[in-house]
Amino acid sequence: MKRRNFIQKTTVASAFLTLGGFSLQSFNAKSTKHITILHTNDTHSHIDPFLSNHSRYANKGGIARRATLVEAIRKENPNTLLLDAGDIFQGTPYFNFYGGELEFKLMSLLKYDAVTIGNHDFDNGVDGLYAQLPHAKFDFLSANYNFKNTILDSQVKPYKVFIKDGIKIGVFGLGIKLEGLVSKTNYKETKYINPIEVAQDTSRILKEDERCDLVICLSHLGYNYKPESKDIGDLELASKTTYIDLIIGGHTHTFLPKPTITKNSEGENVLVNQVGCYGINVGRIDFYFDSDKNIASKGKSIIV
Repeated sequence: MKRRNFIQKTTVASAFLTLGGFSLQSFNAKSTKHITILHTNDTHSHIDPFLSNHSRYANKGGIARRATLVEAIRKENPNTLLLDAGDIFQGTPYFNFYGGELEFKLMSLLKYDAVTIGNHDFDNGVDGLYAQLPHAKFDFLSANYNFKNTILDSQVKPYKVFIKDGIKIGVFGLGIKLEGLVSKTNYKETKYINPIEVAQDTSRILKEDERCDLVICLSHLGYNYKPESKDIGDLELASKTTYIDLIIGGHTHTFLPKPTITKNSEGENVLVNQVGCYGINVGRIDFYFDSDKNIASKGKSIIV
């Protein structure tokens, strides 16, 4: 069945852009299943809110506020996933002192479901990342990093399938090319694989073999790059793959007040979202499935 996606315009009136002939209002409330996706990216060890005299982010952020927000949304809709698109480490003295232990312990208390790995998560090397894994009560997903011959081999999964209210949600991860960004001594024998090829194969497995109703990519590739760049961003990834419904991005610290709607290789809609950095915002995307599993959605960024 073809996917039919919708996205909310985040205006005061909360108007809907309808695509494919369906609108959210046409879904029968009794038969509709509601899935909420919450996400962060590039939090960079920011545990505390910014100070009141900060020139740009005064009093914003902080993991305690994020916890309060997440708890409230889970009470509103228990069928919620909390995801992160990488660069959890590096940016404050908390990382310098604790090496990532505090970040993973707090994210575990927030009950993150899955994360992907950003380039800064290698800042203490594969050994430093491995040492902190016991503190993480969530899954690490990366389909295009081959960790064979490193201590992280078998510690990172390519994807995971979640089931919420009978809806199967496949989530997989992608990481950016480490060469030139990370010292070879830090990532060691980690092999980078072309993300477009891996994404197409992995999302096909999730859609066709695992029979997922929703396929989500956690990407630390970056939002978009100039045509002359050899870097692959999320918009290019979406345009050259077939089965992805939502790309949750990171790396470029791009703030999107609402998800971008773009086209995949077959002309169908893909949502791409990224919420800046430092835990200042949390992305929220609500998916609604009717009895035939047609999809409607609305999305926005929430200031913490």
